Order: sequence, then structure tokens, then C-alpha cells
Amino acid sequence: MPLPALGRRPRKRIGLLGGSFNPAHDGHIHIAREALKRLDLDEVWLLVSPQNPLKSARDMAPLAVRLAGTKAQCAADPRLRALALETAMGTRYTADSLAVLRQRFPKTRFVWLMGADNLGQIHRWQNWRSIFHAMVIAVFARPAYDVKALAGKAARALSTARVAPSRARSLAAFDPPSWTFFPVRHHPASATRLRALTKRAKPGR
Repeated sequence: MPLPALGRRPRKRIGLLGGSFNPAHDGHIHIAREALKRLDLDEVWLLVSPQNPLKSARDMAPLAVRLAGTKAQCAADPRLRALALETAMGTRYTADSLAVLRQRFPKTRFVWLMGADNLGQIHRWQNWRSIFHAMVIAVFARPAYDVKALAGKAARALSTARVAPSRARSLAAFDPPSWTFFPVRHHPASATRLRALTKRAKPGR
């Protein structure tokens, strides 16, 4: 899979929302659209991971299935693009993927997007501090995770780099490390709940 083309406007502002998307759901689209609006982005790329190193492969649907489902979720909005970039770039960890993207798209201003659940556990990611120093980061509220995430290891370690939401519309132009937390409306969709519903609907699988 080739890397995406940016056409005649390489200086775009692009949000990167990584995840397993197992399956993709309305909650992912909710975060992507909030990012477009609050960060004045041109596009959001939903990066479908081939296999999250911190998650079990047992209940993970094949990449092709998850990518197709994510593309279907993005179909109604041309500003959203579902991509399997880690597979295209041959990277496994987010820190490595972001380094490659910065090298391949030097004129593009990227913003790493994630839910509060990931802020709470990012200190377990490979070279997690380098992620904060590679790109600016926008964190979005998730049900049951916000308080714990904002009191967690990464938030405390990078507390001086936190940007107030009122200043974050131009976050893409900031130099890293800079990050913000958006207390957006919680969306109830959950991949874990959707998988459980699918299992109950298909007993014996």
C-alpha cells in the first residue's frame, strides 16, 4: 500500500487517530469530527494498526476486515481517510511510525489524536516520551477515563507542556512537546461492547 498523496497542498494540517478499530464505530468518528472542528484541521487519518503490541491477537479481526469497516465509517466525510500506514511503512510502534511520517511529509503539520484512555496508558508504549517530542497531541474525553488519565504518569510528566483548550485551535502550529485535553461530550460507543454483542448474537464462535 503506497503512502497517501497530499496533492498540491503539502502544508496541510492533519490529525492522526491511531487504533485497532476492532471494530470502527461512531465514537471514533465523533472524535475525528471534534478534532476537525476544534483544531482547524484539513483532514483526519484513521490509522488502522495491524496488531497493537499491548493487545491480545485472539479477538483481533483481520486487518483487511478492520480496514474495510473503518473505510465504511469514513465514507460519508471526504475529510476522513482510513489507512493501514504501519503496514505500508513496515513499522510496529507509534513512535517509529510518527518519525517516518515526519520524514516523508516534512511540510505537513501533524497532530496526534487519542482518547483519554490512551493518555492514561501511553507510558506503557515504546519510547512514549519521544511521541510527545515528535508531534503535538490532542486528547479527547472518554467515559470513565478522564480523571485517571489527567492524574496519570504522562500527564504529570508533561504538565508544563499542556495547552488550554481555548488556545488549542492553532495547536498544529505549536512546537512539540505541546498537548491539550478537550472535555468533549462523551460518546457511548465502545469496541469492547460491540464485540461482546457480536459474540452473543453468534453463540459458539
